[in-house]
Amino acid sequence: MGRIFCSARLKVFHFCQAMATLIERIKRAAEGVVRLVEPLNDQPLTGTSVNPCIDWFDAQPVYPKLYWQSRDGYEEVVALGQQVTFSDPMPAYAILQDDQRIWGCRAFDGQADNCDTAKSSFFFLPHLELIRTGEYWSLAVNLHAGKETVIKVLQQLISEYLPVSPITSGIVSVRHTPTKDGWHTLVKGALNDIQAQLMDKVVLARQTTVTFDSACTAAQVLKASQQENRHSFHFLLALDARRAFLGSTPERLYRREGRRLQTEALAGTIGRGTNGAHDQRLGRWLCLDAKNLQENQYVVDDILERIRPYTDSVTVDESVSLVRLRQVQHLKRHISGVLQPDVCGAKLLHALQPTAAVAGLPRQQAMQFILNHEPFERGWYAGSLGYVSLPKAEFCVALRSAYLMDEKLQLYAGAGIVQGSDPASEWQEVDKKMSTLLSLFTDVRSDLPVSEVA
Repeated sequence: MGRIFCSARLKVFHFCQAMATLIERIKRAAEGVVRLVEPLNDQPLTGTSVNPCIDWFDAQPVYPKLYWQSRDGYEEVVALGQQVTFSDPMPAYAILQDDQRIWGCRAFDGQADNCDTAKSSFFFLPHLELIRTGEYWSLAVNLHAGKETVIKVLQQLISEYLPVSPITSGIVSVRHTPTKDGWHTLVKGALNDIQAQLMDKVVLARQTTVTFDSACTAAQVLKASQQENRHSFHFLLALDARRAFLGSTPERLYRREGRRLQTEALAGTIGRGTNGAHDQRLGRWLCLDAKNLQENQYVVDDILERIRPYTDSVTVDESVSLVRLRQVQHLKRHISGVLQPDVCGAKLLHALQPTAAVAGLPRQQAMQFILNHEPFERGWYAGSLGYVSLPKAEFCVALRSAYLMDEKLQLYAGAGIVQGSDPASEWQEVDKKMSTLLSLFTDVRSDLPVSEVA
């Protein structure tokens, strides 16, 4: 215990020393310098928990704040405070220099003027970023807001803190929007439009509101999810101490590095098996099922159509692969390309969002059906969360996500509706996807009161 305590004290000392060095560098920075990066020795954060980065994020009193972990786990970033904000990242390129990143989330429908700021497109240039790239850690500051402003933010940082505690909140009630009956009506309406050839596919979603017997923090939910849900992007965007959007999504919208582009079609879903043999049988069935293969092909075709004006060449996996997650299995096809010169991340964001995997085809008709018939507003759910910068950009699709407001958690999941879809089966698929987060609460019981709102 004594060694652990000494190690923690030493890390606090080294972190404070690095901040002091960074403050001195800020004071001496020449006019025109807009970004400084201070390397950190080894892992700089205290605590013995699985992910001290979320602990540090949760302790900081600076808003807005964003946590991001890449799907492969190679990069983690905590971005704190705002120097400049944008409703769309395109204008941000006028101020970006070097490796500066604009972070944020684009709403599902791209709306930038929602009266609820937690559901409107929001991007920001942070005051500060704590960055882990592999084993390398650094602190970076942006200086657009002036030296004194950034120094004040650094002086607010909390260096000693407790780890985020495990979830102890109990679920009091669960409410589905739409109800199961309302879902059947919604899906049948979509199938009628598909039969009438008004659209080929539409992705319909459900909102499930969970209330607790005691407060539960967004950091608690995300930390528990990160430990349970592998092969996923993990994110948390908090505008203030009361409102946060978080999720663990398996789906990348795109990644750009220079002129190299990576994207993917992740569509077609089935649950996990009760044992290894059962799991393999389900996976083989999914890879051969005509309906799910068609659903995946719709997404491939849509992506190719969207990126064709911006690429010199594109390569698509010839066959689907299987992505196995904790609760579900998905069909996936990887798509890569070489971008035309001067194609930036914001152009790709506008071109690709929303894909057929979260909206449908044709895009305009599917979007209109969703806006006209879904009995709730998606906001950031099924939108895109990530960053743009001059050398690179990356966004995940904000699925398996939730809003947390005080003692209320709003969970979201959806299912692709195509010809041959069955409302009952699609409801079960949504249940499986929603369990990515809902199953983190160990006391989910069948006797919970369910208030279903159409």
